[in-house]
Amino acid sequence: MRMVDIISKKRDGGELSQEEIKFVVDGYTKGDIPDYQMSSLAMAIFFQDMSDEERAALTMAMVESGDQIDLSNINGIKVDKHSTGGVGDTTTLVLAPLVAALDIPVAKMSGRGLGHTGGTIDKLEAVDGFHVEISEEEFVRLVNENHIAVIGQTGNLTPADKKIYALRDVTGTVNSIPLIASSIMSKKIAAGADAIVLDVKTGNGAFMKTVEEAEALAEAMVKIGNQVGRKTMAIISDMSQPLGNAIGNALELREAIDTLKGEGPEDLTELVLSLGAQMVVLAQKADTLEDARAMLQSVIDNGQALEKFKTFLANQGGDASIVDEPSKLPSAEYQYELPAKKSGVVSDMVANEIGIASMMLGAGRQTKEDEIDLAVGLVLHKKVGDAVEAGESLLTIYANQNDVEQVKQKLYENITISETADSPQLIYKVITK
Repeated sequence: MRMVDIISKKRDGGELSQEEIKFVVDGYTKGDIPDYQMSSLAMAIFFQDMSDEERAALTMAMVESGDQIDLSNINGIKVDKHSTGGVGDTTTLVLAPLVAALDIPVAKMSGRGLGHTGGTIDKLEAVDGFHVEISEEEFVRLVNENHIAVIGQTGNLTPADKKIYALRDVTGTVNSIPLIASSIMSKKIAAGADAIVLDVKTGNGAFMKTVEEAEALAEAMVKIGNQVGRKTMAIISDMSQPLGNAIGNALELREAIDTLKGEGPEDLTELVLSLGAQMVVLAQKADTLEDARAMLQSVIDNGQALEKFKTFLANQGGDASIVDEPSKLPSAEYQYELPAKKSGVVSDMVANEIGIASMMLGAGRQTKEDEIDLAVGLVLHKKVGDAVEAGESLLTIYANQNDVEQVKQKLYENITISETADSPQLIYKVITK
């Protein structure tokens, strides 16, 4: 096989065989295929697309390029959740103990954040003593005993994807459905899940800006998962404004605790129940999404979900008393209100820019080396569709700096008050096949 022939075949709209795709992925990972040829193929894929079979073959070739996590010693059907990212996306903190409270194994591999706020691990490390540096044996034991554990990502998961993504990032080929779908699914499959639930975001705070783009990506990933033997479902959800009210690590943890108590924001609660219902069905604990949702609501109402969260924190060295005493979480030195400049209805909150405002406070990382301030961030008091009076607080800024004028300016520039506005739709579509 010659790389130039494969490039020409895809350039002309041909379908690559499984053997040709494996040849490309293996060769590029090992360094036998140069960047200029791989970027040429990526551009050909960008314009010519890939068939369902090609997408599945590309995904599995990337899975097989590195380590694969073996979860076979964990009892039951292991269901994983992936979100394409957003602002104030606290779902994992709530979903994991909620689903585990129904005796469904949640064996979660998570990373640190780069961007608006921290990743799941950063948020959990706002709990004093909590750590993810546990052995694979301990990880398996905790999930078998308590149905929940979180471990840090291994370094050699899908090295082909890391290398190809870095190339796409500098060659204008990031925004390609087959390349995005295979990148995301390769990591989920390599992480060992039996079934996968996807939360595909759309809106100004998401990678896929339109519902149509998000739907194309969601359907592509669901097809890949099912083709390679992983039962997969997806939800397309709104990220035109931040999810929930809290943006920032300890603040989001507080909000997760409230949500597990049944006292969380309406939109976060609704999304968690919708995603969780899919996880319960895929784990074969319920036959319908309606039944699954009722089961999840019952473990919120009877307190079992909150107890599961306490057990999870304690098992990984964390101070579980923060669940009953959230004041023990890191807290910011200063609080500033952002008063509305006029009366009306909030008509727009540009999610990614509000996320950047929280990062300016120190809640996120601009580079991998940056230290996160776990205490700082924002708590929204108004969302799109809410009425507001002039002088009323739109949100509270939690800061460890005494000058937040630039942050306030950024927020004012990205929150619009109009005469009328409707609340955005939270869930646009549920994809089960």
